[in-house]
Amino acid sequence: MTRQSVTAAFPHSKATYKRAYEARASIVKQSFVETLGWSGSCESEWGAGTSSHAAWHLPSSAVTSAHPPIIAIVGRPNVGKSSLFNRYAGRRRALVEDTPGVTRDRIVEAVEVGDRRVLVVDTAGFDPEAEAGLPAAIQAQAQRAVDEADAILFVVDAKAGCLPEDEAIARALRRTSKPVALAVNKVDLPLHLDRVADFFRLGIERTRPVSAEHATGAWAVLEELVAALPAAPEAAAAKAEEGAIRVAIVGRPNVGKSSLVNRLARTMRVVVADAPGTTRDAIDTRIERGDQAYVLVDTAGLRRPGKRRLAVERGSALMAVRSIERADVALVVIDASEGFTDQDARVASLARECGCAAAVVANKWDRMEERPLDERKRVRDEIAHGLRFMADAPVVTISALTGKGVEALFPVVQKLAAAADRRISTSELNRWLRTTIALHEPSMAQRGSRRRPIKFFYVTQTTVRPPTFVLFCTEPSAVKPAYRRFLENRLRESFDLVGTPVRLRLRARDEAADATRRRAR
Repeated sequence: MTRQSVTAAFPHSKATYKRAYEARASIVKQSFVETLGWSGSCESEWGAGTSSHAAWHLPSSAVTSAHPPIIAIVGRPNVGKSSLFNRYAGRRRALVEDTPGVTRDRIVEAVEVGDRRVLVVDTAGFDPEAEAGLPAAIQAQAQRAVDEADAILFVVDAKAGCLPEDEAIARALRRTSKPVALAVNKVDLPLHLDRVADFFRLGIERTRPVSAEHATGAWAVLEELVAALPAAPEAAAAKAEEGAIRVAIVGRPNVGKSSLVNRLARTMRVVVADAPGTTRDAIDTRIERGDQAYVLVDTAGLRRPGKRRLAVERGSALMAVRSIERADVALVVIDASEGFTDQDARVASLARECGCAAAVVANKWDRMEERPLDERKRVRDEIAHGLRFMADAPVVTISALTGKGVEALFPVVQKLAAAADRRISTSELNRWLRTTIALHEPSMAQRGSRRRPIKFFYVTQTTVRPPTFVLFCTEPSAVKPAYRRFLENRLRESFDLVGTPVRLRLRARDEAADATRRRAR
């Protein structure tokens, strides 16, 4: 961006802005110079829309064993908290829309600021009028995030000005002993800077102008807040945790996914309500059972595409699909009291298509126990019939409400993760191939009027998650789908690949060329 273009965009000189700002508050001037880079590099900083403060990001699964400090982003609804959170996350981690109340749960992302790793938490907007039902549950989540935080980043809207709700939140934050910083968001142009002075009456020392949309000043205020945290213990600079199994909790709306996450986490980690569509973002929760760590990912309920009317709901569905793709294991939750529906089958099929090992969790089984035995048997048969395309998937009956059967999910998850990550030696595979073909040979290949047998030469495994195998044969296109399914099922039975997709790739190999090579030796 050239100096001429800057002058055209901002007709007043830089000195004019600095004099006007100095008249309001010296601290704002200092913040503006440091944050927006007016010490000779304003054009490149503002034009590029980037911060000069370098930082890099870790996925939310990279949680340290020495629990890094937590920074909660709080404020009124629709002031840009999720936009700022996404800026720190480096990706669209939280849903953003010009509608208050889009964020409902706490969303966590591990971020490295300088040489310090912190967990940044996006929260729902504070609403003092929420008294009962879903709004009250959302506010309880936001309050819990503040209580658990080590520092607080308070976000306000420069365009809306300082409102009574902002003053009420500021009064509450001034009573805490935790470090607090005030990010005056939506200062997108230099001519907006005079709006910042209005917020000094909130009495928060660290008040800085920020533009979440352009990233201007975003990292500066976070670095200043992190610097105010107590020094980390020497042993706390721990490595990112390895070996945690990522478990995506997926299913239709209102089948009890969030209740299951809360039961597994043994805390009210996500908002639960009877209204379908309560969860919108993908929420990560780290737990441990024994020596094994898990990252539970609560996802939005998946409706059929034709029923997703709101843009936020379509975004939620996309995040759910991405969560399945990133997971090691998917738990497909169904409502046992309603039976196995077509949409349940679509969700299970989606998990398989994404290459994710999966189990079906029949939730609300406590309601089924009140019904006759033949009706319970009918539901089990209905589930088995609906899962005939992935009959190898385990089915676990639980009640997230009472906790019955929930702990039995952990051995199932471990077995599925181990199956998806299993590697089989080429020698074992080739012994299996010879035995399998001797048991059932493939049909003849038709070439014109001639029929000739299909010969399989050898097989090797190429990847895991899901296990993928390449089989070399003479006529790959002539192998019938039924025979491919036979090979896949035999692989599952022989190597205990339960619940995980198995990919078979058939490749051609010329028998005549092989014979020529053998004679040449």
